Amino acid sequence: MMLKRKMHIPHPFVHEVNLSAARRIQGIILGIVLFPVRITLTTLFFLLMWPIARLRLAGLSEAERAEPVRGWRWWLFHHIMVFLSRAVFFSVGFLWIKVKGRQAGLKEAPVLVVAPHSSFLDMLVLCTTGLPVVVSRSENCKLPVIGALLEFNQSVLVSRKDPESRKKCVSQISERVTSDGHWPQMLMFPEGTTTNGRALIKFKPGAFLAGVPVQPVLLHYPSEPDTVRWTWKGLTWLGALWHTTSQIYTSVTVEFLPVYTPSQKEKQNPDLYAENVQKLMAKALRVPATDYVMEGRFPVKKLGNLSLPLEPPAQETLKLLREHSLTNAHVEAVMNHMIDTCHSGQSTMVTADHLTALLGLKDKKTAVKICSLYSKDDTVDLRQICLSVSAVSGFRSLESLINTAFTWYDTDQDGLLSADDLSGLMGALVGVPQYGIADMYTALTTRGRPTEASLQDLLLTHPVYRKVFTEYLNSVGLADGNHNGVPNGKANGNNNGIYNGYEATSRKSD
Repeated sequence: MMLKRKMHIPHPFVHEVNLSAARRIQGIILGIVLFPVRITLTTLFFLLMWPIARLRLAGLSEAERAEPVRGWRWWLFHHIMVFLSRAVFFSVGFLWIKVKGRQAGLKEAPVLVVAPHSSFLDMLVLCTTGLPVVVSRSENCKLPVIGALLEFNQSVLVSRKDPESRKKCVSQISERVTSDGHWPQMLMFPEGTTTNGRALIKFKPGAFLAGVPVQPVLLHYPSEPDTVRWTWKGLTWLGALWHTTSQIYTSVTVEFLPVYTPSQKEKQNPDLYAENVQKLMAKALRVPATDYVMEGRFPVKKLGNLSLPLEPPAQETLKLLREHSLTNAHVEAVMNHMIDTCHSGQSTMVTADHLTALLGLKDKKTAVKICSLYSKDDTVDLRQICLSVSAVSGFRSLESLINTAFTWYDTDQDGLLSADDLSGLMGALVGVPQYGIADMYTALTTRGRPTEASLQDLLLTHPVYRKVFTEYLNSVGLADGNHNGVPNGKANGNNNGIYNGYEATSRKSD
C-alpha cells in the first residue's frame, strides 16, 4: 500500500540570516554608527532601571514581599518602569510596536501565553502588556540589573536542577492565577525555548495546569532580513543584536487573540489544553503545530515517549566521515571492528585519540566533533556509535542489530531487560538519551517476560515503536539522497539491510 507524502515540517531550531553583498555593506556602515549609540542608550536606560527596581520593594519584610505590591509603590514605580522598558526597546530599534486586538482584563484571562518565542528581544511584549508577572530561572537573580528587574516584577522563580523547586513553582503559578484578581496577570512563553518561528514546538503545560482561561498573544517580526531570532543553531545572540541594531528600525506586531476558555476535559488534562491552544495559535500564524521539543542539548520530536533527534548524531557522523572520503566498505569494516571490540569485554568508553585511530582519520578534530555529538566531553561510548550508525546506514539486519544491542545492555546477563537497560538500549539506537521509557517498558512486559524475542516482537509489530525502524530511521538514512543512507551511496552488496521487508510500509509515493 502506497502512503501519501507527508507535509514537510520546517526545522524550528535553525536560523541563518543570508544577506546580499549590498545588505552586508549597508549593515556594516549603519552598524558602525548605530550599534555603539544604541548600545550606549540601552545600557543607560538599564542602569536607570536598576535603582528604581530596588526601591520598589525597599523596606518591606519577606512576608510583605510575598504579597503583590499595592498603593503608592505600585502607581509610582510601575509607570516609570513601563516608560524605561519601552525606552530600552526604542533604543534597540523598535521605534513602533504595532498592536492588533485587545488585551483581556485580569479576570477575563489571568494568563497571557505568547508565541512564537524567538529571542531575548521578545521581552518587548512586556511593554505593551503592562509588565505582567513572568517565570524565570532562579539563577538569573544573580545577574546585575536582571536580578533587580525580576525582584521588581515579583517573578516566579524556578531552578531547573532542583525537582522540589519545580514543584514549588507549579504551586506558586497555580496560586497566583487562581487568586481572583489578587495577583496581576502572568505572561508565559509556553514553548520554553526559542525557535525560528517557522513552526510552533510543543507547548509545556505550565501555563495550563490551573485550568483558567488564557489569552493567546502572537509576536510577528515582518522585517526583512529577519535578524531578531536566535535559536539552537545559526545566528548567535550577539549576531542578532548586531544585525538588529544595525537597521534603521525593526518592525514588530503584537496580536491579541480572543480569550481561550478551556472545556471541562481540558481542565482535567493540561496537556490536551496546551495542545489545543498550540494548534489555534499555529493556525493563526499559518505555521505547523509540531511535537518538537528541546530536550537537554538536543532538539527532538516525540514518538510515544521516545525522543527522536531532529539531527541524529549518526547522520552527522556519516556526513563527517564522508567529508574525509571514507568509503562505505571502510566505514562498515570499522563498525564491525568496533562491535567486536565491545564484545571482547574491553571498556566501551574511548577517548577522541582512540576514536581517531579506530576510524583511521588523519586528524583528531573530526573525532572530537563525533564525540561532541554523543557526549559533553572528548570521550564516547562505542556502543552508541556502533548501534546508531549501523541503524541509520543499514549495515546490519534488524534482527542482528537487536541481538547485539540486547547482549550489550542486558546488564545482569540474565536474558531479561530492566527499564534502565531498555533506556540505554534505545538511547544507543537513536543516538540521544531516553528518559521517558516507562510506557515502552510497559508495552514490552505486556508481551511476557522482557526477553530478546519480546523486544524484537515489540519493534516489529507495535503500532508506535515499529515506526522507529520503518519510518524514522529509514527517513534519516535516505536524507542525503541515496538509497541506503551510507556515506558514498554505494550498495553494500548484501540483502540484509535493516529496512528489508518494510518497503511497502515506509515507501512514499510522489
